[in-house]
Amino acid sequence: MTGLETHITSPTTFLDKLFSSLAEVHIDVSNFFLDHICYRVETTEEYERYKNMLADYGTLLSETTVSGRLISTYKLHEPIVYKDRHIPLLELPSPKPGKHYDSGLEHAEFVIDTSFENFMAMYPEVQFETKDLQKEINPDIRISFDGYSVKFHQQSLEDVITFEQSQ
Repeated sequence: MTGLETHITSPTTFLDKLFSSLAEVHIDVSNFFLDHICYRVETTEEYERYKNMLADYGTLLSETTVSGRLISTYKLHEPIVYKDRHIPLLELPSPKPGKHYDSGLEHAEFVIDTSFENFMAMYPEVQFETKDLQKEINPDIRISFDGYSVKFHQQSLEDVITFEQSQ
């Protein structure tokens, strides 16, 4: 993909670090679809600038209010390519009121093909965050690392957006 890397932190550097961290805790994601990565911004003004810029690189699938702030999801015209993976979506959340986020890539999400209980049982030494299991639509579990995280869910974000828009 050309051009997008001039506007966001290097996806390759971020994904190298993320996959290295997963390997350190012995989580095998080789068979799971990495459906999107998330780019956080510090200010509402930066959110608007990035929304305008991302319109050149993808199609806005959705802009919805989640937990009191807007989140935009773009289907990229050219997916982010990392090794043998093609990541089709980029998520752009506006800042949560009262919280500070540094601008940059913040998390990646994988679609798993098993129950959350079975997945967590495969990695009993890993401390999964489970607070989002009670989400009504597309619950997930998370592992936090230093400054970024990895989430696991059972439906792709694009499928969830299609479902929500059909309701």
